[in-house]
Amino acid sequence: MALPRHFVFPQNFRALEAEEEQDDNRLSVQNPFDISSMRPSELEEFVKGVSFDLSDKELFCIEEQNVFDRVYSLVGGFISLSQSSKTNLVESLRSNLSVLLPNIDSLSRVSQGEDDESPVLERLTSHRNAFKIYTFFLFSIILTEELNVSSNNNSKVTTTARKKQMVNSWNWESQRGRMLNSIANSLDINLALLFGSSDPDENYLSFVVKNAFSLFENAALLRDTDTKDALCRIIGACATKYHYTAQSCASILHLIHKYDFVVIHMVDAVVGAEKKYADGTLASYLIREIGRTNPKAYVKDTVGAENIGRFLVELADRLPKLISTNIGLLVPHFGGESYKIRNALVGVLGRLVAKAFKDVDGEVSSKSVRLRTKQAMMEILLERCRDVSAYTRSRVLQVWAELCEEHSVSIGLWNEVAEVAAGRLEDKSAIVRKSALNLLIMMLQHNPFGPQLRIVSFEATLEQYKKKLSEFESNVPSEGFEDVLPPDNDTCDGNGEIDDVNAEEVVKEQQESLADSCVPHSEEGIAEKNTSVPDVGNLEQTRALVASLEAGLRFSKCVSATMPTLVQLMASSSSSDVENTILLLMRCKQFQIDGAEACLYKMLPLVFSQDKSIYEAVENAFITIYIRKNPVDTAKNLLNLVIDSNIGDQAAMEFIIGALVSKGDISTSTISALWDFFCFNVSGTTAEKSRGALSVLCMAAKSSNRILGSHLQDIIDIGFGRWAKVEPLLGRMACIAIQRLCEEDKKKLLLTNGSRVFGILESLITGFWLPDNIWFAAADKAITAIYSTHPTPEAKAADLVKKSISSVFHSNGGDELQKGIDNGNANILTTVQVVKLGRCLFVVSHVAMNQLVYIECCARKIQKQKIRKDKMVEDQNVHNNGSMNTNLPKDSSINAELGLAASKDAILDTLTERAEKEIVSGGSNDKNLIGQCGPFLSKLCRNFPLMHKYPELQASAVLALCRFMIIDANYCEANLQLLFTVVENAPSEIVRSNCTIALGDLAVRFPNLLEPWTENMYSRLQDPSVSVRKNAVLVLSHLILNDMMKVKGYINEMAIRVEDDDERISNLAKLFFHELSKKGSNPIYNLLPDILGKLSNQNLKWESFCNIMQLLIGSIKKDKQMEALVEKLCNRFSGVTDIRQWEYISYCLSQLAFTEKGMKKLMEAFKMYEHALSEDSVMEHFRSIINKGKKFVKPELKVCIEEFEEKLNKFHIEKREQELATRNAQIHKQKVGTMEKFVEDCHSRGESTKSDISEDGEVLDPSMEGVTQSLDTESNLQSADLKEHSGISSELVESETDDIEVQSSKIDMKGASKSKVKKTNIKDINHNISASNRRNTRSKQRYDFLILLSLSDSFYVLM
Repeated sequence: MALPRHFVFPQNFRALEAEEEQDDNRLSVQNPFDISSMRPSELEEFVKGVSFDLSDKELFCIEEQNVFDRVYSLVGGFISLSQSSKTNLVESLRSNLSVLLPNIDSLSRVSQGEDDESPVLERLTSHRNAFKIYTFFLFSIILTEELNVSSNNNSKVTTTARKKQMVNSWNWESQRGRMLNSIANSLDINLALLFGSSDPDENYLSFVVKNAFSLFENAALLRDTDTKDALCRIIGACATKYHYTAQSCASILHLIHKYDFVVIHMVDAVVGAEKKYADGTLASYLIREIGRTNPKAYVKDTVGAENIGRFLVELADRLPKLISTNIGLLVPHFGGESYKIRNALVGVLGRLVAKAFKDVDGEVSSKSVRLRTKQAMMEILLERCRDVSAYTRSRVLQVWAELCEEHSVSIGLWNEVAEVAAGRLEDKSAIVRKSALNLLIMMLQHNPFGPQLRIVSFEATLEQYKKKLSEFESNVPSEGFEDVLPPDNDTCDGNGEIDDVNAEEVVKEQQESLADSCVPHSEEGIAEKNTSVPDVGNLEQTRALVASLEAGLRFSKCVSATMPTLVQLMASSSSSDVENTILLLMRCKQFQIDGAEACLYKMLPLVFSQDKSIYEAVENAFITIYIRKNPVDTAKNLLNLVIDSNIGDQAAMEFIIGALVSKGDISTSTISALWDFFCFNVSGTTAEKSRGALSVLCMAAKSSNRILGSHLQDIIDIGFGRWAKVEPLLGRMACIAIQRLCEEDKKKLLLTNGSRVFGILESLITGFWLPDNIWFAAADKAITAIYSTHPTPEAKAADLVKKSISSVFHSNGGDELQKGIDNGNANILTTVQVVKLGRCLFVVSHVAMNQLVYIECCARKIQKQKIRKDKMVEDQNVHNNGSMNTNLPKDSSINAELGLAASKDAILDTLTERAEKEIVSGGSNDKNLIGQCGPFLSKLCRNFPLMHKYPELQASAVLALCRFMIIDANYCEANLQLLFTVVENAPSEIVRSNCTIALGDLAVRFPNLLEPWTENMYSRLQDPSVSVRKNAVLVLSHLILNDMMKVKGYINEMAIRVEDDDERISNLAKLFFHELSKKGSNPIYNLLPDILGKLSNQNLKWESFCNIMQLLIGSIKKDKQMEALVEKLCNRFSGVTDIRQWEYISYCLSQLAFTEKGMKKLMEAFKMYEHALSEDSVMEHFRSIINKGKKFVKPELKVCIEEFEEKLNKFHIEKREQELATRNAQIHKQKVGTMEKFVEDCHSRGESTKSDISEDGEVLDPSMEGVTQSLDTESNLQSADLKEHSGISSELVESETDDIEVQSSKIDMKGASKSKVKKTNIKDINHNISASNRRNTRSKQRYDFLILLSLSDSFYVLM
């Protein structure tokens, strides 16, 4: 009997037609049908016939050649079938496969009961063939239809109603899901009997796996849940159940590397296989293959690295225990260069720490191993916080935040994580700082130490429990051994770490017990009230609590220590830094961290930020912290905030409160509560709180000016009443409230209490019931209130000036003053009080300033009225149509032609200018009241001895002088030199600061007058006072950034302030250059060479110079400007011989961001700087440039750079050798000249030896005239030779030491140098020296000289 033919999966669908030629025993297509030539009706009947045969005959009728050929033909032409024919064919094949699966199980039972194996083998072969054929045709249909669908989706074809109907009748997605589920179900049955072994043949598995993975490449297909689940089941079964692991893993990794959308689906397949078959072989194999991959491969394949990372993290999240056993295979990749893989491994470790060690079952040894493994993973995470990549550092901090949120960080490790996060706040990368801020926020939110983290509270409680612990430990020996043993619910684990849950409960209990006794600002009160603390149990529990309290105290101190850094981060240019810092400070205030509230005050000025996100963050924080549901609490918070804030914070508060009032976040009930505080209607209200409430109300009045009108009488009664003497600043706030009244309320005030209010304001200004430190601020606001409210303020102001002058001079006002000035009598000051004179000058000058403002306001009102009138005329001409109106446009056009409108504006400008000029110096001979004080004020300020004697008077006088100069140009020009003299020589830093600020105002008002004094204005940057330098930086920054002053050649002084000792000034200077770089085409680019030249000539530290130039060069971003700077800096080398300047220029070159063009320009300009290459420091900077250039240039330019490097090194060595040779030649030349002169001296000395001895015994040596110090040394050596030949013993020399004159080597020789020896010594020597000895001595001297000359030459050669 012939064996039935078996079916083998072909390489492709059409290969079935050629199978007959290869193997006669294979089932192949014999007579395919050409269905494309059939009519639709014939094709329909053909499909029905095939479907009928498949359903009517046996399941394995598909083996029949006729049926097989017909099905093959239909599947091959499946696209051309109608929708109903497709449905019939698919359902027939799918249903037959579904029915075939249970028959395989029944076949196994039948085979066990029969003895004859032949029928069974035939049936097995038939079932196996049918199983393969059905699977083959179903997969072929799926692939064909998917190809058709994707091609239709890509082609742009209009959709008609007929096609919509066809799509609705043929629901391909549901059919595809059912077909794939049938194939997946077929893999779930026991195929061992069908294929004769535990695993199906590789031909079948290869076909199924290959086509399943090909379907995974279609992202649209995977959106269908049924289809995706079926494919995952197929992959899992083949790889795990049927051990097709290696091939499946290769395909999985290929897909993961290639497509990012398959990552999550591959994880589903792997996890599903592990859970279904309880076998993690597939996951382990994948991890092993990933671990074996060369880390360098991930550097090039960044997409693949990212996908692999996502796969590992998802797998660790779903299968934590399995991954934890294989994590050792992945750890070596921490040393790879791909930061994405390191990020993924960090995420894997985080998932494992959180999930892999949660079970508490098992033996003690296994628990110990798990704890050690967990600890090792945490140590790796801590180490990765110092990773070279900012992305990895950021990811590590994010993982720690996740672990804190899931309570997976023990108390023993809590502070280490906190310290790491605090250190990363100063990271150079913004994303790392953001992650560090978020980590600290999360640690505060989930801290195990309690809701209050005040250091004082922890220290007090810790001290109490330490005492209790010492009592326990002292009682341990007497209580017995049993009491020492820890109970079952011990709060310590085997490694000595504190258990989070129990310790947290204990800490919360003690925090609750301290809730009523903890006072933030009173440590003594805490110590007194906490004399007894709750008992927490036995010795071990107390130890655990003490350890927990110590950890909590350390954590609180760690967070509190970050406050200075957080203040700096609020000034960061990165908006994410500012926003997250504000969030952290809010959380710190919630947990009562020390210093958090003070830092939040510094948040307020950020409300002026142009970044909308920063403004919103500040506003939201303000609402969260200070705005409460209870209006009284809100009012209390706001007034306390105002009381404790400075001027800058109050300006920011005014902006925020105005915005909140406009939005309605500050309700009318809160305004009413503030009035209650101001009117003392709330118990416990002090005068200071009343003043704070009025301040907040004045801020709110900026947005709604009718707020103040409802309590106008209360403002007058309380603000200027008896409470003003208790709280002097209350009167000042009342003056501000009067200024901010609306026009209706001002009119109401004039009608009801006008005379009373102005009388009070006058008494405040001219009276002496306010202290000096408050009077100036109050008088300032009072004068301003008079000008804003009084109907004729100039008349009232004139009375104030007269009374102020009269109070000083006790006579007819200005008569005595004018008389004293005319007579040149300065002794008039001896009859007045300094305090009164200072106040008088302040009043006069402030009235003058307000008069100037008043004139400008009147001019603006007139202009507005004119504009309004012109507009009304135009509107009337448009709406009215009459004979009379037709002439109006003619009149207006005639006026425009004649220039009458322009003449009116000119007249107004002339009148305004005349009025302003008459304030200080009128045009007539009779000067006005304020003008009479001008000459006196000028003479007073010139009296420097008097000013130095009374510094308070100098402050008032100079301030008044500055105000007069701001008002009048002539007065300014006349006293400008005086002002600069004062600003340079005044001993008081207050006076110098005021003058510096006034110079800024003068530069705005009279720029032409101040232009010649620009250098003097910049010189204020060198003032020894921090306050003066800060104001100078602010003034110059304002003038330059607002185009009121041109950047002159003194900008280097501002650059030096970048390295100022005061951090505030340094930050302001850095901010100035940062803002300057944003203007136009970056002026710093043009200023940099000049700044470099100026800084090179100043005695700056090298570190300071480097920091300044780094800042300036770093602000230049354009490549073209960088390339031009290369050329400019290279040109500066020419003509420069100073080595220090070479170093400065080369350092600046090394800081530039080089491009290829920049490198070419550097190489082309070699002649400019070749002479400077002899210096090692200069050469080092050029080497750093070359090293940077090698990293980014193309290969062809890299060769040029290497040649250029060789050229530099060669030239450097040659230059060094030339310099050394030149230096040695100069030294040799000097020595030769010296020796020649010495020879001449020796010759002349030898010839005149006899004549040198005088009658009185003195030995004269006139030939030594003009000899240098070195020759004196040589003569001393020769004298020693003479003494040796004369036979004088050492004993004689020692005995006569006192009689010998010892001369210094540095002798001022006038004429001839004389060598004197005592007469007694000469006689003793002469009787032992004969004439021949003297001749021998002279020859010996010449011989010694020749030896000395040869020795010096040898020494030169050795050098």
